[in-house]
Amino acid sequence: MKDFIKMMLATMAGLLLFSVVWMLMMFSFIGSLAALSSDTPVVPKEGVLYMNMSNFIIAEKENPMDVSALMQGNMKVKTLSLLNAIRALNMAAADPGVKFLYMRPDGVSAGIADLEEFRNAILKFRESGKAVISFIENPSNASYYLASAADKVYVTASKGGMNTVIGLSSRMFFLKDLLDKLGVNMQLIRHGKYKSAGEMYIKNQISKENFEQTQVMVSSIWNSLVDDIAASRNITPEAFNALVDNLSLVEPEDFVANGLADAQMSREERKQKICDLYMAENFSDVSFIPFEDYTIARTSNPKFSTNQIAVIYADGEIVDGDDDPQNVAGDTFAELIADVRANDMVKAVVLRVNSPGGSVLASDKIRKELQLLRESKPVVASYGNYAASGGYWISAESGYIFSDATTLTGSIGVFSLIPEFGKAVKNLAHINVTSINSNRHSDMYSSMRPLDAAETAFAQQSVEHIYDEFTSIVADGRDLRKTYVDSIAQGRVWAGADAIKIGLVDEIGGIEDALLRAAFEADGSTSYDNFYIASYPAPQNPLESLLSVFDSANKPLIFDGTPFEALERAFAPLKSAESGRIYARLPYEFVIR
Repeated sequence: MKDFIKMMLATMAGLLLFSVVWMLMMFSFIGSLAALSSDTPVVPKEGVLYMNMSNFIIAEKENPMDVSALMQGNMKVKTLSLLNAIRALNMAAADPGVKFLYMRPDGVSAGIADLEEFRNAILKFRESGKAVISFIENPSNASYYLASAADKVYVTASKGGMNTVIGLSSRMFFLKDLLDKLGVNMQLIRHGKYKSAGEMYIKNQISKENFEQTQVMVSSIWNSLVDDIAASRNITPEAFNALVDNLSLVEPEDFVANGLADAQMSREERKQKICDLYMAENFSDVSFIPFEDYTIARTSNPKFSTNQIAVIYADGEIVDGDDDPQNVAGDTFAELIADVRANDMVKAVVLRVNSPGGSVLASDKIRKELQLLRESKPVVASYGNYAASGGYWISAESGYIFSDATTLTGSIGVFSLIPEFGKAVKNLAHINVTSINSNRHSDMYSSMRPLDAAETAFAQQSVEHIYDEFTSIVADGRDLRKTYVDSIAQGRVWAGADAIKIGLVDEIGGIEDALLRAAFEADGSTSYDNFYIASYPAPQNPLESLLSVFDSANKPLIFDGTPFEALERAFAPLKSAESGRIYARLPYEFVIR
């Protein structure tokens, strides 16, 4: 007994010591993190603006210190907000200390619409007369699209690089055969022949309507990229597509031979080119200004003013509740919008939407608060990578809507997914389930039996009612006939370049265009420079970022880096959803590489 007590006490002492050490390490880590993030980078007064795209991520909201990357040992990666990155380029264009822009687009990480806006900002930088040069080693759809904005595009003279400029491809997975073998029955209630969310569970191949909309959407996005590339490289879109279709871009020299790059360069030749542009004799005399540091240094402390434009970031899945900082939580956002409405310093609002949608309940809470906001302040919508389903629900009534050409929007449709695991539980787990109900249909959402005809009609009635409400919101907000809205709705997803043709958006443009419009509507200003840009919600501090990494709702993807990653990302919110809940959401998310 004495030995047992000694062992128990020793174990408890060890656990206590471990806990104390762990807490001290965590406090030290958090303290170091706070110190790192609180120091504004010091940048040279003069030099080459160096944009190494593998050192930073462009996202909707800023986070100068990427905590998850830091914990993995990558001290370099920072997350810059798209708006701040664009503003930094504007400042650099007017900064006499910035001699030219040197860009390394390999490793770029940004949504396609964000990339479109950032590329346009580079083109605007060129209008200052300062040179932009780009060097690329492993061209991809995204990296070459960005590189093509430069005055000169140089490719590596080394062998071993990989070209993946081969066009866009969308892959979809259909699970009906697998689910049938497992005895799982997925009951999909939806309105809209194009509303393909959930289709993967009830079909073993793509529907005609889903194939049609996806083909049009992929082609529209690709055409937007090709048009921009062709214009910058002074070739025709047809010529560029022929090179891609015929797999003619094998080696770096093929890019040069076909007018997509200006020259091949070795490492030393590249250094000499930079020296020549900088007018320096030696490469060691060239001063470099990291773009991520320049952005943080120039945009981190804007001059405060009581004359404000609020940018409300609806960034992420639209979810119910009030405790999900990584998504658009309905109750939290409704309260946030109410705060903006009550703030007399805010003269106008930009609603920046980057959301594939989600909960209808949460979407409508947000929409109603935005209705009240518009009664006292102008609201301009700006669409990022996604503004679809619930994302369109909340923004369709905005006074003016800007969309990027590559934005995915529309998806005006709703669905409910009701799983039935009864056979799987019996056949695989050998468990028998008995339901004891107070009423005839009390267990209809138990997931243990299929819906009967009356229950299916009940669920369909809810979906039809919400679809009718959705089309009414769009018709009223966009000043369109409801019958017309129904004809372009049906759950169909549109790229921004097509959405403007059918009246879903007002103008192709980015967040800067929305800010200019908001400034004009506020007091007739032709610039937003006289306004303090207030972000809602406020950026997370280092501790909040750290805690969000450990949040159970933000666990790493199981299929990260595999072909199933897109599937998991798109339907991760459904894992914990209540059976029968109604959604207005995109069926998938696109990542352009």
